[in-house]
Amino acid sequence: MISNYINISSARDLKGGKQFWIYKALEIIPGFLAWGTLIVLIFLSWRQPIWVAFFIIVFDMYWLLKVIFLSIHQRSAFNKMQEYLKTNWLEKLTADKLAWQDIYHLVLLPRYKEDYDIVSETILAISKANYPKEKIVLVLAFEERAGNEANKLADRIKQEFGDKFFKFMVTYHPDNILGELAGKGSNIAYSARQVKLFFDEVKIDYANVVVSAFDIDTRVYPEYFGCLTYHYLITPNRTRSSFQPIPIYNNNIWQAPFFSRVVATSATFWHMMQQERPERLATFSSHAHSFKALADMDFWPVGNVSEDSRIFWRALLTFNGDYRTVPIYYPVSMDANLAPTFSHTALNLYKQQRRWGWGVENVPYFLYGGLKNKKIPKRVFWKFAFVQLEGFWSWSTNALIIFMLGWLPLYLGDTAFHITALAANLPFLTRVIMNFAMIGMLTSAIYSLKLLPPRPADKTRWSHISIFFQWLCLPFTIILLGAFPGIEAQTRLMLGKYMGFWVTEKHRK
Repeated sequence: MISNYINISSARDLKGGKQFWIYKALEIIPGFLAWGTLIVLIFLSWRQPIWVAFFIIVFDMYWLLKVIFLSIHQRSAFNKMQEYLKTNWLEKLTADKLAWQDIYHLVLLPRYKEDYDIVSETILAISKANYPKEKIVLVLAFEERAGNEANKLADRIKQEFGDKFFKFMVTYHPDNILGELAGKGSNIAYSARQVKLFFDEVKIDYANVVVSAFDIDTRVYPEYFGCLTYHYLITPNRTRSSFQPIPIYNNNIWQAPFFSRVVATSATFWHMMQQERPERLATFSSHAHSFKALADMDFWPVGNVSEDSRIFWRALLTFNGDYRTVPIYYPVSMDANLAPTFSHTALNLYKQQRRWGWGVENVPYFLYGGLKNKKIPKRVFWKFAFVQLEGFWSWSTNALIIFMLGWLPLYLGDTAFHITALAANLPFLTRVIMNFAMIGMLTSAIYSLKLLPPRPADKTRWSHISIFFQWLCLPFTIILLGAFPGIEAQTRLMLGKYMGFWVTEKHRK
């Protein structure tokens, strides 16, 4: 029986009382830390500019070391990914004498209003994967609220792909279920419960089923299922593990505007770096789990937005800290943000980043659950508590500190500060440190070219040069499409202005 705190989505679920105020206080913490940092720095730039000047220099040095540290991880992860892509994982499974023939794969594809082309291309990639299709169960999970158009698309897709897999299922998630938030989490939880009935009927062991929860635009590379199976079989206590491939947002990268490409590729690089730090790794976007683990914790949450990461924190609490995410250095590809117009793309990209930033809702969830669950080892609790708080604090503040607030002592400081050598040298010191930090941007620019899919016929060779130099806009994107949506999400959580699930528009030219 799952404890009540496992199913909490926000403070409002607690209906008042002491527990409500405890949870509400935990919801305030991330926004309080972010706004507190910015307000204190602005105030001290006026009252104690020398203190802030020293802090800025130290912080810039910290940022430089962090860039170098992450660049090393980026290089390492990229090289491992290239090796993984060269490996025939089905042959490796056989050569290493692993019992892979017993393993089934369940693929969940939630769809709302996406076009036939997007859905069919995703399923086509799965059907072409180098893995026996009689070991794959595919579920196309529609929303009932999508209307009759969904029925027509389901019939068309089923006619085309219905006989390609061990089992092809179409589910329709009912609308307006009490206590549910319409979105990906509630949809795939519903579809997984329907599949559970099928597994019970044909007597398939849950521990022999690996579930890949994809976005509808997720395309697998040919060896994905073999690679996932290999890691599943060699992982100790595999039913208490999630498996995270590397998301690469390049399906439509050649059509996306420059700022969308920078944000998409930056996200890819960030997740590459995270693969190198598995002790901090949670699930994101397209990810995989044991069906047994999912069944034991009653599948995905149905009342929150960030189901992709919440499922990890839910598992960590359910299994008393005995859970982890295993990095897989094998990619899956998805769409970069693209809408019919330049301005529409910019708006959608901001909304997408704000939704990703809404993952901050997992901070109070895990902190509250950790206070309730006394069986979680203290070192596990405090490690993940710090990882979450530091991560969201950095997301909302670091770019602003580096590119904007670092100059405030020069504008707000008094005359006594301006005549000091520190004031005279602050711009020079910060500029030198930041120039050295540009190594990270240069590394990203080089690797972004290596990640590109084949160039379309309508793109010239000069397009590669523009993609290289697009990284000059990185300081603007990490503020306007990083820090700002991040701090908005934290502010909403702090004020109780809870977000609903916003479905990223899928568009291809």
